[in-house]
Amino acid sequence: MMRRASVRRAAPPVEMSPNPGFASRVKRLTAVSATALGGIFLLVSLTGDAGWVASGLMIGGWVSMPVLLAKSLRQPRWRYLLAVPAGLVLASLLTVALGFDGSALSRVGWWVMTAGVLVGGTLGGWFWYRWAPVPRPFDAPFARGRWMLIAVHAGLVVVGAVLVMLGELV
Repeated sequence: MMRRASVRRAAPPVEMSPNPGFASRVKRLTAVSATALGGIFLLVSLTGDAGWVASGLMIGGWVSMPVLLAKSLRQPRWRYLLAVPAGLVLASLLTVALGFDGSALSRVGWWVMTAGVLVGGTLGGWFWYRWAPVPRPFDAPFARGRWMLIAVHAGLVVVGAVLVMLGELV
């Protein structure tokens, strides 16, 4: 007689669950995304000279990212849609970086900022959506290794924005 192996669904990662301990992270991300993407929108619209396409993509990402994050506090499945605003922001920055013909310093800044957003989106896909296995040192949402990678993401975005601003001033 053959025994059937029971098939158990793995619990979703804490990032995609209603875990109350993770809610503070989502609330912080909501505020940070609203603020940071607003600042990046200003850079795109004031210095990017990429026109309405880049501005429209950035507005779409700026509005939808914090809205989806806030909505996901009660219904975590909304977090699966976060790839959409991340893609809009990345597309906006790529449009600016590819078409920018201003100072070399600003040009580097646009590419550094774009790289930072790409790193952030990749980390989100890896940690939240589990596109690839997450090694133990990075698995816990508040693990030191994960914070170091998040610091790289945020640092690239900030350094890129500063370079764009400096390039516009010089």
